[in-house]
Amino acid sequence: MRQAKRDESLLLIEATSNQVNQFGGYTGQTPKDFVRFVRGIAQSMKMPWENVILGGDHLGPHVWRSSNSKEAMNKACELVREYVEAGFAKIHLDASMPCADDVVEPHRPLAEEIVSARAAELCEAAESAYRATARSVRPRYVIGTEVPIPGGEQVGAQAPEVTSTRNLARTLEIAEEAFRARGLREAWKRVIAVVVQPGVEFGDTSVFQYDARKAKALSQFCTKQWGGVYEAHSTDYQTKQALRAMVGDHFAILKVGPWLTFAFREAIMALERIEQELASLRPGMVASRVQESLERTMLESPGYWKSYYRGDEEELRFARRYSYSDRVRYYWPHPAVSGAVQQLISNLTKDPPPLSLLSQYLPQEAEQMREGRLANRPEELIRHKVLEVIEQYAFACGMKRENEAAC
Repeated sequence: MRQAKRDESLLLIEATSNQVNQFGGYTGQTPKDFVRFVRGIAQSMKMPWENVILGGDHLGPHVWRSSNSKEAMNKACELVREYVEAGFAKIHLDASMPCADDVVEPHRPLAEEIVSARAAELCEAAESAYRATARSVRPRYVIGTEVPIPGGEQVGAQAPEVTSTRNLARTLEIAEEAFRARGLREAWKRVIAVVVQPGVEFGDTSVFQYDARKAKALSQFCTKQWGGVYEAHSTDYQTKQALRAMVGDHFAILKVGPWLTFAFREAIMALERIEQELASLRPGMVASRVQESLERTMLESPGYWKSYYRGDEEELRFARRYSYSDRVRYYWPHPAVSGAVQQLISNLTKDPPPLSLLSQYLPQEAEQMREGRLANRPEELIRHKVLEVIEQYAFACGMKRENEAAC
């Protein structure tokens, strides 16, 4: 919101089906709860609510895929209805995950005809909810299945293949037929984007950068045969030049997630190193031991990382702390971890570190402080670290010039 206010731009915030759903998701929030949560922040920031767009990501049967398709789709339709009723305006219809009774060959995706038919069923539920609530803004839809699963994807040593224009044309044709079959011709006009794979992805320690040459045919298809734009997932850790090139090639919706919490973790660990240095000079300071708390909590509750990381004990320890997939993001709300973070913030608020020490571990923030742009408060240092990432997306979307000062 700080970035959007500064740029006077729109702000798109999305929740995924496993984070927020009618049963609470892993955040404990229903769609209406999430809207209240975001609106509360907007009010505290004096952010114009009309500049905030809420989106639902991966809305479909994914959360209930272990059930039969009828049961999973019933819950998915209710999910979509609640998102629309709560005021979400951008809806990603994703029925790509097989359910328990779907017959699928190993390592093969669910048939596109089934995926599109289910997406149309979800759209019908959304349109019904819209008519019942009589909101002024009709839902806009995103379709497409070439995306990582909610929560992230494991990748190997090869860059992902760019979506072929032949496959994309087939996807659009089948999807439009499915919409028309349910009488959703008008809703099809509001399909503003299709999710494609532009060849970008990241693994634990690797990033596959955008190559405009490989995506040239896909870019040209958007101009000549598709009236909407593309949505690109997993754009985290791309260079700002690559992100701007993607926008120029019609990948107009850039999804970012782990990069933000990765930056948050970097800030916290840098501040803890600063705290450790100060503690040697301040005998009364009680160290926060954030990293110890994180490691202990992740080992005690491995559900969020164990199926994502591979290797021996040392490699797993390294991945838990430094992986680009940043599974540590799920552990910050844990009482033991959040308590340690609050102790860290309290220590550095009572004993602000000298600029020379900040320069060692947070050099960009130290430079901003020397220029009088940033206060020596731990919360501000953390936010600035995250803003360093968000600013690159603002640059990609043309909000900031390359020679402007950071944040």
